[in-house]
Amino acid sequence: MADDKKKPEEKQPKKHAHGEGPVTDAKAHAEAKTGGQQKKKRGREQKAPATIQAAQGKAQARGEQGARLGTAYKEQIIPSLMKDFGYKNVMQVPKVEKVVVNMGLGEAITNNKLIEQAEEQMMAITGQKGVVTRSRKSIANFKLRENQPIGVMATLRKDRMYEFLDRLLNIALPRVRDFKGVSGKSFDGKGNYTLGIKEQIIFPEINYDRIEKIKGMNITIVTTARSDEEGRALLRYMGMPFRTA
Repeated sequence: MADDKKKPEEKQPKKHAHGEGPVTDAKAHAEAKTGGQQKKKRGREQKAPATIQAAQGKAQARGEQGARLGTAYKEQIIPSLMKDFGYKNVMQVPKVEKVVVNMGLGEAITNNKLIEQAEEQMMAITGQKGVVTRSRKSIANFKLRENQPIGVMATLRKDRMYEFLDRLLNIALPRVRDFKGVSGKSFDGKGNYTLGIKEQIIFPEINYDRIEKIKGMNITIVTTARSDEEGRALLRYMGMPFRTA
């Protein structure tokens, strides 16, 4: 009997390695849970700063690297136009609102592959997917049916518009054979200018090996100018090479 009474006293509770007290199932579960959460938090704390820094770096890069022609318009062209025309408010200064690039494909009536090629070339030239234009009426003499695809167009705005104009004025137009400048009479009376190009291969983005036919295009520059004189001055400051004679 004496031995039976001593047995419970001989049992000693298990202790922590640090000797803080007996280990219970509830306490061990709580410690294990807390330790796992701390490990997860540490992992998040190590990954989050890198992700945030990458996102901030991308945002800063997008904000700092604007279109070159757009930056020149704000810093140089606006003060020059205000001085020339005596504008009292910056909002009176004309600006380019949009650029519309239109490629007509009359031969697409008999060859549907021309539309697909034109879409690829429009994407390469403008950096934007073009919209397929369709006929509004049926014309029997031209074998044209209503709602038949006959062209591709793209409307550019903001930075993409300025980047396209920059490439057009400084790279594409100087590649035209025997180039002597563009006409200064192609305004519509409200400051908008339309330029016709006979060959799309003047753009360096076009791959010569994939071209089956030389196609032209019309480029319309829509401005907020109130007269042709203001629109001509705006485009001249941007670098449009108007013919002097």
